[in-house]
Amino acid sequence: MSWLKSKVAGLVGAGLVRSLLTLTRVERVGVENYQKFRSSGTPILFVFWHRGLLPLIHYHRQEGIVVLTSEHRDGEYVTQIIRHHGFPAVRGSFTRGGTKGLRGLIRAAQSGRDVALTPDGPTGPMGVFKPGSLLIAQIENLPVVPISVTASSGWHLKSWDEFLIPKPFSTVRLRYHSPRFVGKHATRGELELIAQDIEEELNASTTVLNDQIPGSSSQTQVQHRHQLLKHI
Repeated sequence: MSWLKSKVAGLVGAGLVRSLLTLTRVERVGVENYQKFRSSGTPILFVFWHRGLLPLIHYHRQEGIVVLTSEHRDGEYVTQIIRHHGFPAVRGSFTRGGTKGLRGLIRAAQSGRDVALTPDGPTGPMGVFKPGSLLIAQIENLPVVPISVTASSGWHLKSWDEFLIPKPFSTVRLRYHSPRFVGKHATRGELELIAQDIEEELNASTTVLNDQIPGSSSQTQVQHRHQLLKHI
């Protein structure tokens, strides 16, 4: 995708996102779990599944949160859309261009910005938390606030993450879970335990309403994929 095409596609995409999500209502649960850090000027690491990106783009617009996006071609399209909603983007991932992405997030956190990433992105498996996603929290001593995203009615794309598109007039629920803290000297094993804890909480919370939406997988399927991954 050329630079001009990506710019135009991003502008059109941002307009569509804004038009669609304006027709939804939001229910926020647990906002105190991140507001207390903002009140004290402490940067936060927000983590959420890739499938829930769309509602978060709308309901956290113009907050200046720095988001990690993929260097893949599709990542350029996403980058343009989120920038139109007031999100600075850092390109990279923890599987491809990871060091570059990590450095960008570190600079953002050091400047006092909140940062965000999808720990199952950019290509999955869906609902599996990559422990490397916690490195920025470990290095910069950031509180980690997981966010689960559900909708009372919506569509799921036939993509690796079953990307969620809330239907008009549906209710989007954003649940901000209790913060986790990663010690600067945490071992790989400790990082994996924290990642597993967050993964289980996000999957349990996300499934509650998503099971009612046509096209979404059950929690059993997600757990089955996770068990397969463990044995690879």
